[in-house]
Amino acid sequence: MLFDLKTGYERLDVCEPCWAAQYSQGATSRKGFISHWQGVFELPAVQSEPIRKENAESMLRKLVEVNDPKHGPACFILAVMLERKRVLKVKDQTQRDGQRVFIYEQPKTGDLFTITDPNLRLDQLDEVQRDVAQLLEHGLNPTVETQSSAGLTVGNSGPQPPGASEDGPSTKLSEQPAVC
Repeated sequence: MLFDLKTGYERLDVCEPCWAAQYSQGATSRKGFISHWQGVFELPAVQSEPIRKENAESMLRKLVEVNDPKHGPACFILAVMLERKRVLKVKDQTQRDGQRVFIYEQPKTGDLFTITDPNLRLDQLDEVQRDVAQLLEHGLNPTVETQSSAGLTVGNSGPQPPGASEDGPSTKLSEQPAVC
């Protein structure tokens, strides 16, 4: 129902049983009455996001699990982002094969991530930032363990952390630092 009051227009929404019990008889004779109408309220449908949006931590976990050296710079940028947001903390910093290696801890879970500093140059940052943005927007293509149509088996590529086999790490993530 719509009313014209001294303070302005006022809309009054009532359910069907209330309309029948209280308002249907005499609503049009109320002071300031302008109009009434009946409609059907439908809850908006829950829409799934057309673009899969990953958060930085879940993407870092996926990249660490894949252990592909081409994702090393993206892992480093994601880890720095999470450090600045205080999601990850630097637990230790070491040197390995002439490169800085950061050991990050996720304090809530106790998970450790070993991230190698890729020694990025300023002219490389734009490309790495685009890669990270694309990964966060579209996600990482799922790794298929077997491709039956081609008869190929795809495993982890790149260097393996100590104690890991071709099938993956021999211990859980929380027990051994993940390597990226």
